[in-house]
Amino acid sequence: MRILIAGASGAIGRPLVLRLRANRHEVFALTRTPKSAPLKELGAEPVTADALDAAAVKDAVGRIRPDVVINELTSLPRRYTPAEMKAASERDRQVRVEGNINLLAALHDAGVGRYLLQSSGFWYEQGEGLADESVPFISNASPGVEAGARTYLELEARALAAPGIAFVALRYGFFYGPGTWYTRDGDMGDQVRRQQVPIIGEGQGVFSFVHIDDAAAATAAALECPPGAYNIVDGNPSPQHVWLAAFARAAGAPAPPRVSEEEALRASGPDAVYYATRLRGASNEKSRRELGFHPRRLEWI
Repeated sequence: MRILIAGASGAIGRPLVLRLRANRHEVFALTRTPKSAPLKELGAEPVTADALDAAAVKDAVGRIRPDVVINELTSLPRRYTPAEMKAASERDRQVRVEGNINLLAALHDAGVGRYLLQSSGFWYEQGEGLADESVPFISNASPGVEAGARTYLELEARALAAPGIAFVALRYGFFYGPGTWYTRDGDMGDQVRRQQVPIIGEGQGVFSFVHIDDAAAATAAALECPPGAYNIVDGNPSPQHVWLAAFARAAGAPAPPRVSEEEALRASGPDAVYYATRLRGASNEKSRRELGFHPRRLEWI
């Protein structure tokens, strides 16, 4: 297949290009600047176009005429902290929303039949047990979480309404592994060694992770699956007090400090409290069944 990836320079880009090339697909990578030697070395053909420039996107998609477009567009900070996430949120939303609009507008005329979109597998409504894909996104949460969930809802709804397109929503969990925040030697490893990431309250919020290579494998499998939403998450979602303590041990850090919800609210804000205490885990049963998805167990548990 001829495949165009928007956002190939992000965390999932490298393993995804490698996986698609190993499967003998022809891969093109949308990039804002011509400085894309790393992508070319991986086997992707760089295509210069700003995802926020509708005319440039339409021209690029029209020239390439891919069979599939994969939207992995983000604009996230280098560090995963409440302050930096808040500062980056507006730019990230703009890139995701406008990029999605511009890509969808270009699909029909170029004869593109399938569209894969990066979505979220960790912002589901409260309820018992793990959430499957039929559970709606959260609507009553902290301000940042509500805004993020609305963005994903908007992205998916717009793509679902595009005529003549087989649409797949890839609802990824928290990425971990090389090139992500969650590595022993990366940003989160540094933060836990500095005792900057506490267990908040009871730490009962349930996190769904996925190794970046497993996420890439599931994305490649989604080239031929039935349209719809898929939770791309590992099989053992863990409460914050469990995974964070285990991650600290794996990173050679002391046990994480514990703070009350009130203390965390003052120090880090309501979103941090929501994640640590109310987040709902997701089920990967559908992805296992439809994609043949067999993710590794969270490596530090």
